[in-house]
Amino acid sequence: MCTAVSFLSGDHYFGRTLDYACGYGEAVVITPRRYPFRWRCGTELREHYAMIGVAHTEDETPLYYDAVNEKGLCAAGLRFARSACYSKARGAGTVASFELIPYVLAGAATVAEARRLLEDITVTDEGFSRELPPAPLHFMLADGRECLVVEAVREGLRLYDNPTGVLTNEPAFPEMLRYFARYRHLTAETPSCCLGFGESLPAPEWGAGALGLPGDGTSPSRFVRAAFTRQYALPGKNTEESVHQMLHILGTVEQVAGCCRTDEDAPYRTLYTSCCNASRGIYYYTTYHCRSVVSVELWSEELDGAAPICYPMLAHGCIWRQNG
Repeated sequence: MCTAVSFLSGDHYFGRTLDYACGYGEAVVITPRRYPFRWRCGTELREHYAMIGVAHTEDETPLYYDAVNEKGLCAAGLRFARSACYSKARGAGTVASFELIPYVLAGAATVAEARRLLEDITVTDEGFSRELPPAPLHFMLADGRECLVVEAVREGLRLYDNPTGVLTNEPAFPEMLRYFARYRHLTAETPSCCLGFGESLPAPEWGAGALGLPGDGTSPSRFVRAAFTRQYALPGKNTEESVHQMLHILGTVEQVAGCCRTDEDAPYRTLYTSCCNASRGIYYYTTYHCRSVVSVELWSEELDGAAPICYPMLAHGCIWRQNG
């Protein structure tokens, strides 16, 4: 249950929510240009673009959930449990699913370059380890000019242009667009009674029978809500306003603990919400119990090194008292 959004507000901003019942020691991780990526196909990449994003690090390997490279290309992986289908192939021309984000960001500066990289690979079902099996994911890439969805399904690897700049979970992206088309009648001027907010009032005559903006937490509903909000959200006047505007967009799809539960009856919640200024390499985030906006800057580190730089995500924030 996650949502990713690409948003232009002077600079290019890219963010996501990560919704789950528990975390895995996530951190903001900067991978410098000379960190040796040892791909499961047997090759090694010793020089590449630097990147910053949220990852779980295992055996000194950053397993990225989302990231942006120094050229401004962004990527995020979102759960795609029913439809993801990885290949059992191994060897040349293959990339394990957990490698796809760093593989693309290491070698591509734009969505166009990423598309060319992806056209020649097969995404495999190889897990990182026995304890970390492959996660069923699909991916969104964006560079401020284009947005692309990448889905490994039974028919093979599929690449889709994404005019909405939004991705959630199931169903597959073409079906999601067909669902979204049912709501094309909505505009920023649509009365609130037709958007699913406020009191339950009769729709005006022009909207009789029209669908209102959905308000539940399912993936299609979050897709429509995020796409609508992104389309009509005003750009910020500066970086600070733009960051907060992006966080407000993602706030429309955040999950509150207790409203949705896993099969094991554990409560889902939005573990973190991110907003990366891809144009400047600054990664901003909030966590469930830390509503203060925290930033980590790519360009403040030595990017020609070989060791990843990790900043654990803050679990708790401050409440500022104005009196008392």
